[in-house]
Amino acid sequence: MPTDIVMPQMGESIVEGTITKWLKKPGDKIQRDEPLFEISTDKVDAEIPAPASGILQEIKVSEGTTVGVNTVVGTIAVDGESAAPAKAAPAPEKPAAAAKKEEKAATVPPPTPAPAAVVPVKEEGEEARSSPLVRKIAREHGISLSQVAGTGLGGRISKQDILQFIEHQGSVAQPAPAAASTPSAAAAPPPRPAPYPGDLVPMTNMRKLIAKHMIESRRTSAHVHCMYEVDLTRIVNLRNKQKAGFEQRHGVRLTFMPFFVRAAIIALQQWPIINANIEGENIRYHRNINVGIAVALDWGLIVPVLKNAGDLNFLGLQRGITDLGERARTKKLKPEDVEGSTFTVTNPGQFGAVFGLPIINQPNSAIMGVGGITKMPLVITDKDGTDSIAIRSVVHLTLGYDHRLIDGAVADQFMAQVKKNLETWSEEIG
Repeated sequence: MPTDIVMPQMGESIVEGTITKWLKKPGDKIQRDEPLFEISTDKVDAEIPAPASGILQEIKVSEGTTVGVNTVVGTIAVDGESAAPAKAAPAPEKPAAAAKKEEKAATVPPPTPAPAAVVPVKEEGEEARSSPLVRKIAREHGISLSQVAGTGLGGRISKQDILQFIEHQGSVAQPAPAAASTPSAAAAPPPRPAPYPGDLVPMTNMRKLIAKHMIESRRTSAHVHCMYEVDLTRIVNLRNKQKAGFEQRHGVRLTFMPFFVRAAIIALQQWPIINANIEGENIRYHRNINVGIAVALDWGLIVPVLKNAGDLNFLGLQRGITDLGERARTKKLKPEDVEGSTFTVTNPGQFGAVFGLPIINQPNSAIMGVGGITKMPLVITDKDGTDSIAIRSVVHLTLGYDHRLIDGAVADQFMAQVKKNLETWSEEIG
């Protein structure tokens, strides 16, 4: 008998999931535990592995369809069995704008003489399997993924594969010469971008949830923001000096994020109200500090949680932050990885923002935004009281807080402590 492929239950509170992409098509050979399809739930997006090796016999649920957990979404004919003809699920209805374009095109009479048949161009990633991040890198460097050898299971192209290809082969793919007199030898046109201006495209499940959560947060919390300018020169110099040895010793890149998280943790221990939240007419003071780390994805935003962050040393923070970011980008997070935060850190500065005014991640009462690190002239006062102007590395930190619970004076004292922790950094980083 064929093996059923079912919609998994990604946590006790998850009752349904949306199939966002099939990574294989009917008739393809698959290996057990190889990524088979992608789903989106109200907690996480994830890749679901194949439950058995064999041939993908049938897709019962098409992309974009939401079904309950344990629903059979497809079948696998196990190796050695005689598979019935492979079938794909019916294609979902097209958006109205796209359908109108196709209807209009169908009514246009063909020219005379009739043009040669056009071979449909496959969307990028149908043959060269990869993540959205890999496809983005390929687009930015003008690379066809068909040129890149994948080292992942089933030939999947990883971020390391594409970066190594760029390093060794150059960033711009050279087109092969085509015979000038042979139309069939001409390069096929690239896949058209989607959506087109004017198209009406349904929101993804993740985008719907982001929209819902942002509106709920604005309606729930009395948002106030304060901003602090921090001289980060000491930390920038320390990182520049230590980053090569740190990565060699520990096998993980040294980033700025654990410095900001550690500085915030020390301040949270001194100002526990920032780590608390409102429950009805009560205040919940949390025993642990669970830091949500906002991760920007090609398809949205997610906030995985570094649990018990107050118990971790600097190396533990760096490893935890790196792990959460990698698993978020490769859709390996579990529902429990995005639950239970008590304070959040977001980093708009990685994209060049001077600072941001972030919306609170409910049910937290505060969120710290990290701006870009830039060099600026600052007035420096030495121990004798003499002023001078120097070029320093500066970052602007913003605290968004719930004024129902946190008074302005407390928020300012908390951020002043974060600033001091960063400007006088003396901890060993491992």
